[in-house]
Amino acid sequence: MNQLDQLKQFTTVVADTGNFKELAAFAPRDATTNPSLILKAVQQPDYAPLLTATVAAHKNDRLDAIVDEVLVRFGVEILKVVPGRVSTEVDARLSFDTAATVARARRIMALYEARGIGRDRVLIKIASTWEGIQAARILEHDGIHCNLTLLFSFCQAVACGEAGVRLISPFVGRIYDWHKKSAGAGWDEAASSLANDPGVKSVSQIYTYYKKFDIDTEVMGASFRNLGQIQALAGCDLLTISPDLLAKLQATDAPLSRALDPKAAKNAPIHATTHNEPSFRLALNDDAMATEKLAEGVRAFAVDAGKLDKMIEGLA
Repeated sequence: MNQLDQLKQFTTVVADTGNFKELAAFAPRDATTNPSLILKAVQQPDYAPLLTATVAAHKNDRLDAIVDEVLVRFGVEILKVVPGRVSTEVDARLSFDTAATVARARRIMALYEARGIGRDRVLIKIASTWEGIQAARILEHDGIHCNLTLLFSFCQAVACGEAGVRLISPFVGRIYDWHKKSAGAGWDEAASSLANDPGVKSVSQIYTYYKKFDIDTEVMGASFRNLGQIQALAGCDLLTISPDLLAKLQATDAPLSRALDPKAAKNAPIHATTHNEPSFRLALNDDAMATEKLAEGVRAFAVDAGKLDKMIEGLA
C-alpha cells in the first residue's frame, strides 16, 4: 500500500482545501475550509460561476449573510464528495466576541439544515481564543459541534477539552515556522525533524494528555510543511492535509508505522490540569510563539475575509 492508504489504517484523513473537484482522487473522510482557502478557490475559473450564482440569488441580503451563503454553498458541494464532515469557519473578525460568534455559527448551521444537511456532518470552525472557546462551549451544549482552529499551545487544548469541544486543530507547520525563524542561523533541520519537530511535539503532548485523561475531544493535526511531520503523527485521531501533500503520500510506498497510540498515552507520567480565564490568559501570554501565531492567524484570516467581502460587493 502507498503511505496514504497505510495512514488511513489508524488515522482519519481529512482534505484541507476549498477545491472540492480535487477531493475524489484522495478519498478523504472529511474536509476542512477556511477564509483563505475559499478566497483562493473562488478566484479560479472553475468556481467563479458558483460565487456569481450564489451572490445573484441573495443580492438583496446583508453582506455578512451573503458571505455565509457562499461558505455554505461550498460546504454543500464538498459534502457531495466526502462521506463525513465539512468544517466551515466563522468570520475571524468575531474571534473576540463570544455572543457574535454563537449567533453566526447558529446561522451557518441553519443554512446547512435548510439544505437537508444534518448537524452530524458539519463542524463550525472557531479561533481558539478564550472568547471562541466559550462560544464553542455554548454551541456544543446546543448540539452544534465545533472545530477549534489556530491552536498553538497546551493551555488552549486544555480549555477546549474542558469546554467539551468536539475537535481541535493544532497547527503543526506554523509552530515549526516560528521556531525555525526564531532560531535563525542556529536552526538544525535534522535535529528538529520527525518526533523532534516542535510542531509535532506540541500535537503529541496534546494527544497524550487527552488519551491519558479520557477527554473525548478529537485531535486533528493541521498545517503541515512536509511528509515527515505527517509520518511522525501517524495514529493521531485525524490529520488534515493539503492536496499536494496527499499526492506525495499517495506516491510513496515506504512502510509507515503508527507513532501515536492511545494505549501508550495511558502510561504517560503526567498530571491533569485546568484553566479559568485568568490562568488561560497568563499561560497563553507566557508562550510567545502561541501568542504571536494566534494573533497573526486571526489577522490573516480577517484580511482574507475582507477580500472575499469586496469580491462579493463587486458582484452584488
